[in-house]
Amino acid sequence: MNEKNPNFTVLSNSARKFAPASRSLVGHLPTIAITPVADGRVGAYESNVAGTWRMVEKVYNLISHGVRLPDGTPVRVVVAPEIVYGPRSGALAQEYYVREGVTANIWVSRSWAYSDELMSACMGIGSSEWQQAAYGLNQTDRPGAVWLKAFTAAMDEKGRPIFCIYNPDLEDDSADLVPYVAERLLRFARCAAAVGEIRGKNYLSVGSVSMGIIGSDVNRNMLHQYLGMGTVSVDMVAVKGRMDRGFYDHEELEKAFQFMKKSVKIDYGKGQRPQANDALLRDCLKMTLIVRDLMVGNARLADPRIGKAQGFTADVEFSQGCNAIAAGTQGQRQWTDLYPNFDMTESLLCSSFDWNGHRAPMVVATENDCKNGLGMLMAMLVSGMPQLFADIRTNWTVASIKKATGKDVSKIAPQGLIDKRNSGAGALDYAIDVLGLVKGSAKMSMQDVARAIRNDASLQKKLIEKALEATTYMAANLEYFPGDGLSSHFSTPGGIPMTSYRYNGVGGSLLTCSVVEGETVQLPPDVARHISQVTDPTWPETYWAPRDMSSFEYMSKIGPNHDANSYGLIGADLITLNAMLRIPVDMHNIPQDQIFRPTMWDRFGGDDFRACAKLGPLYV
Repeated sequence: MNEKNPNFTVLSNSARKFAPASRSLVGHLPTIAITPVADGRVGAYESNVAGTWRMVEKVYNLISHGVRLPDGTPVRVVVAPEIVYGPRSGALAQEYYVREGVTANIWVSRSWAYSDELMSACMGIGSSEWQQAAYGLNQTDRPGAVWLKAFTAAMDEKGRPIFCIYNPDLEDDSADLVPYVAERLLRFARCAAAVGEIRGKNYLSVGSVSMGIIGSDVNRNMLHQYLGMGTVSVDMVAVKGRMDRGFYDHEELEKAFQFMKKSVKIDYGKGQRPQANDALLRDCLKMTLIVRDLMVGNARLADPRIGKAQGFTADVEFSQGCNAIAAGTQGQRQWTDLYPNFDMTESLLCSSFDWNGHRAPMVVATENDCKNGLGMLMAMLVSGMPQLFADIRTNWTVASIKKATGKDVSKIAPQGLIDKRNSGAGALDYAIDVLGLVKGSAKMSMQDVARAIRNDASLQKKLIEKALEATTYMAANLEYFPGDGLSSHFSTPGGIPMTSYRYNGVGGSLLTCSVVEGETVQLPPDVARHISQVTDPTWPETYWAPRDMSSFEYMSKIGPNHDANSYGLIGADLITLNAMLRIPVDMHNIPQDQIFRPTMWDRFGGDDFRACAKLGPLYV
């Protein structure tokens, strides 16, 4: 204790330990504020108090019950201490919000309120990094639209992006939130929570550039400026060193090994292989535990008693992990020429389950393609679902399939399809129709489907059993992977809505995004078998067709050789999220009436590129 400053405490070196945290990732829980505003004139204020608080209550209930992080944790929602009607009440709200760690704010009003001049709101509440939205009630006696338009105009003039929420039809003040308003409030909150969750976390680069792939050239400044993320790099030798020193939880390794032996079909191949079967499986699982520990840490590795019992030297520093919300493994070629590939590691970590049961998926990008990993991270946060990393392997037109197999698939995929295939690193959830497990999913958002599974142990059990039944881990193709490995093989069912997306670096400083919705395709067995055999039958396969464009157009316009994919049609969420981060969308097929961006975009004629260029990245 410091006598001059009792709030300052010095800890000795011997006190260092693995500090517990409420979640696997350390950071303040995304917190959204609701700020009610009203006309401060005597009489006008009093006549609006009750109605304004009713609006706040409805918005509060909607978001606190409807927005979750992928692990099921609800976002925090806080409300201003009082209705804001002037500079001092605004300052009191700001003081409270700073203490609460707010990163997004929703203004709410049912009537006129002095916007910029009286409230000083454009500077008084929030910072330039906060996401801002305003909801004005559509009614006639004291129309919220008058305040809403005055306020958003003030924000536009000050260069502060704000999302405007206003129902097309008149609203009943005493009724529930209308669907149009509720949908936009939830979209704003989901995406703002994702921005808040990413900020201050890290991308873990395990290794470096894989086979010259530009996506795995991690641009630290780009991640920092656009996403508020740090970057931690470890050499691949860090993985090998932990394997050789036994620096992992041996009890968990045994649990994982027995689970895989009992629950998963494994084809170890024929002929001479680099390792015996059990040794190969154990190495693949060691790599899985180690990458996870490098990302989020492991308290058991800091415990000397556990270390002594298991035969490793406990190390507090190495146990901490990197507080990484996403990661990528270089793999090829320096590693895979000698050691097993990371397919099992990536497929298991990216899935919604492992030997410990159902859990939140992690994000681990194949070949350290961080730009694909960033897309997986954002889509995972807004959807709550695992993401599928894939090669954009081949464009198959109706004509090319007919020529190769004699089969006409024009009724199934009239504009062709993309063979999305990767070396066995796909999340195992994509082996089945996850949406089909949830009754009524066709009328549900992807977030509600994810919640239904999180809240139902029987659905989780069914998901795990069906995914494992549909998956076979197969021995690696030694031509590609001389060090061997185990690659997940499955075939994604057809008829499932799926959104594909990709982040692209342009000129070293600009980040753009492509977002295309579509549906998986169920090919006739002999056609699927032919495509699989002429490509690589040991790898997972997902056949997909974009909506309202040909597969060739998608193949031609998408950026690099990888894309990422999410069950469900989440393109509108991704467009809103990218607007918050000032990342322009270079290609999409999202209907115009679903696009939700700040009002400032209208001042630029709806031109995403000009608006983002004017504002610059969020964290510069």
